[in-house]
Amino acid sequence: MTNRTYIKDLNKFIGTEVTIAGWVDVRRDQGKMIFLDFRDMTGKVQGVILPSYMETLEIGKTLRSEFVVKVKGNVNERPEKNKKAGVLNGELELEIKDIEILAEATPLPFDMSLSGYNLDLTTELDNRALVLRQPKVQAIFKVSETIIDSFREFMKQNMFFEFQAPSITPATAEGGAEVFQIDYFGKKAYLSQSPQLYKQIVMSAFERCFSVNKVFRAEPSSTTRHLTEVVCLDAEMGFIESWRDVRDMAEETVRYILKQVETKNAEHLKLLDVEMPVMIEKTPTLSLKEVQDKIFAENGRDVRGEKDTNPQDEREICEIIKKETGSDFVFIYGYPTRKKPFYVYPNPEEPEFNEGTDLICRGVEWLSGGRRINDYKQLQEHVKLWEMDPNKIKMFLEAFKYGVPPEGGFSFGAERITMQLLGLKNVREACMFPRDMNRIDERLSDEGY
Repeated sequence: MTNRTYIKDLNKFIGTEVTIAGWVDVRRDQGKMIFLDFRDMTGKVQGVILPSYMETLEIGKTLRSEFVVKVKGNVNERPEKNKKAGVLNGELELEIKDIEILAEATPLPFDMSLSGYNLDLTTELDNRALVLRQPKVQAIFKVSETIIDSFREFMKQNMFFEFQAPSITPATAEGGAEVFQIDYFGKKAYLSQSPQLYKQIVMSAFERCFSVNKVFRAEPSSTTRHLTEVVCLDAEMGFIESWRDVRDMAEETVRYILKQVETKNAEHLKLLDVEMPVMIEKTPTLSLKEVQDKIFAENGRDVRGEKDTNPQDEREICEIIKKETGSDFVFIYGYPTRKKPFYVYPNPEEPEFNEGTDLICRGVEWLSGGRRINDYKQLQEHVKLWEMDPNKIKMFLEAFKYGVPPEGGFSFGAERITMQLLGLKNVREACMFPRDMNRIDERLSDEGY
């Protein structure tokens, strides 16, 4: 649109005439005047139609929320007593001279204002196309955008090569039945659970690589933490000396993301009333055994000898570490080898435990990673032990046949990070168009959230 001024730039045009375009946010009739709040993708501004503009006043009487309009008017500085400090355009007002209606809107099914917006999640998702216009909902996805962008930025700063992994695979990277099988021209294929095998192949050629990929999990679960389609942020790196190199890179990646969100999304964090998690200079790192011993010593609950942590364990260890160190984060390592995928590296001194690690924050797993097996013969042994068909992962095994350095990597889901960072109650709030057992845009069942 020619000669359009974005709302965020109006303070540069005080005393001049401008043309803006956007949506009607709120209309308020006050005596013979009409006050209107307009918004575009850059912000909001208040405008007023004075009685002297009779034709424009008549148009103003027909407007309601979500009408799309083009507005011409004078940018006037407000009297000192009417200025609103700390608010975009709080020091000015638009004197509306002319309004052109670009598109009409039917009456809204519910109140979209900040004070009146209080929907249950089912109703919110049933009306997703409209709800995406709500400022708090937009704030969630502005933060999510920063998380993904920051991951990409940090990877590139550290010489990681970006690639896109395929979503259709001949075999599953992690095994198990929780995978979507598809008919691929009469043959079996699967929607990818993870770019893991492909990023290891790419790493074997480029040394460091990362991907931002959609992955699919056919988990028959309707919990607040599960989706069937998520955005996965993955990284892989060669020439490591131990799994601790992977841990350190993962920690610095998360640290960078947190700093970027704090800087770029300050207004969104304020709107959502978010208290950012604390990451101290060096994140505490404990073995699974040490975690279990701490829980027993602190709370008297005996989970020593268990093969994995459960949600209660993760909450309790985070509370203990927070009290001891001030950190909201803790790394846990040394899980049983057979509990993890075939490619995870066993500890040479205790082969029944692997060199994988999880990053836990405020009681929930954020990230998983560790060292991988790089020896071809050892990989072949694990493929047999995990009862996998080597022909289904022939390309993956071929890469290791021709020499791969000691390597490892990590992975985390963008939606889960967004959910945890913002303190959301349900991961579906952090997904713009969530897919689960009960929904693909439209509800597939009457089950709520």
